[in-house]
Order: sequence, then C-alpha cells, then structure tokens
Amino acid sequence: MSCELCDDTGWRPVEQNGVRQVQRCDCRRARVGLQRFAAANIPKRYQHCTIANFTAYNESLLSAVAKARAIVDSYPAAGKGLFLEGQPGVGKTHLGVAVLREVIEQTNARGLFYDTRDLLRVIRSTYDPSIRTTELDVLRPVMQADLLVLDDLGAEKTSEWVEETMNLIVNTRYNERRLTIFTSNYADIPDDSEPNSLLFRIGHRMRSRLHEMCEFIVLDGADYRELPANGGVDDLVMMSKMRKRTTLPAPRAGGRQARASLRDDGRADLKWTGGKAGS
Repeated sequence: MSCELCDDTGWRPVEQNGVRQVQRCDCRRARVGLQRFAAANIPKRYQHCTIANFTAYNESLLSAVAKARAIVDSYPAAGKGLFLEGQPGVGKTHLGVAVLREVIEQTNARGLFYDTRDLLRVIRSTYDPSIRTTELDVLRPVMQADLLVLDDLGAEKTSEWVEETMNLIVNTRYNERRLTIFTSNYADIPDDSEPNSLLFRIGHRMRSRLHEMCEFIVLDGADYRELPANGGVDDLVMMSKMRKRTTLPAPRAGGRQARASLRDDGRADLKWTGGKAGS
C-alpha cells in the first residue's frame, strides 16, 4: 500500500507562508528503520525482544533493565556501553538485542549483532593470505557499526589469531568511541590463572579496554529456558532460589602457561556450570 502523503516518493508537499515546498516524509524514516533492522543480523529467535517484554523479577535484573533503558533514552549521547555478565539463561542476549532493536527503531542507527564464535567463523571462512580484502569486508561493518552487540564473549577457543582479531575489533571501536554491548558467561574476576574467569579468556589488554568502554552489570536469576510452558514469574523466582550458584575454585599458579596450553590444544571450554553459551 502506497503512502497517501508522498505516494512513495519519500517527499511530501507542504505549504509555508504561501510557498509550496517538499519535506522528507515520515514513511521514508520508517522504511529506513525496517531496512536497518533487517540488516542488523539479529537471529530470528531474538527478533521479538524488547525492554518491555523482558521479565525482571529481582534487583539485579531490574538494575540491568534500568541501565538498558538509559542507553536507549540517551542515544547517541550515551557515553558507555554495557557488559552483561551472568550464568546462561538469565536474559543477557535478550537485553542486548532489545537495546539494539530500540535504538535502530528510534534513531535509524546502523546496528549489528554477532555471536562472537559465529563472527570468527565468518571471518575465518573468508580468509585468504593472498587476498585480504574479503576479511576486511567482514570486519569493516563490525568495527564501524554505530551500535554493536557482541554476544558470548570468551566462549571462542583461544589462539593467537583469535586474540589478534578480537583485539583489533575492540581496540578500533574503543578508539572511535563507538557504543558496544557485550555479553559473557564468564565471571569478571582479576585472576588470569582461573580458566573460568573472563580475564583468562580474553587477556589483560582487552579487559582493560572493556572496563573503560562499558558499565559492567551482573545479571543473577534462573535459567529462563528451563521455565515450563505454563510457568510464570513466581516459578522464575523459585527456580532462581534453587539454582546452584557457581563458585570458582581457588586461584592457582601458572595462569599464562595454562592459557598457552589452552591455546595449543583448543579443547578446554570452561564456563559457568550448566546451560549453553549465548544466553
């Protein structure tokens, strides 16, 4: 159905002080928003996510919602992004996508979503030592997006190539002051000898950048994926209380050596206990 105001030209006639002029029609803004939402690479499972339909039933989740809403309301003036940390299923990806979606809808910003492992897979699949333009074609929109959601940071198997690529992305966005939202299942503790820590997975340099780029928020709650089909908020509260809290083992020596070993064999993938990554 064509627009009654502009007949799908994108310009609508107006009259000011007896002079006929044309102005951008609101329908064009809506079309651009739809196009940019479609280009944001948001998985179908999360395309329904909004801040309004995020179920917040405890203080940590209410605080996370408030921080997410503040970014949407203040964009593009928001000074810091978010680092959403917590166990699988608490709603980190939902909230990250909700911010991305609402910023795109309200401002037509160029937004982008990527699961970290999927992004690295795409980059690796295009890599050719003799032709680097294909690799840059993937990296450029990631580094230049107005708002980037990078999901499940730290879940990727470590290697020198992974570290170099991720540091390039983060450092570029850091230098350009581009807003970024990260999610991770790994606890942010200052211990590079503990494989369950964010620091062990991403290293000191990137962690330092992230703390300047983002406000760190811990989401604590039940695994929403385990909620019965007819379950509600009361069930989530009960499940949250019953959920065994993860406790990290005592720090151990040899952090750098352990990280190097993990890099060599690529087999260890230690996260929060239970559930799949990417929540």
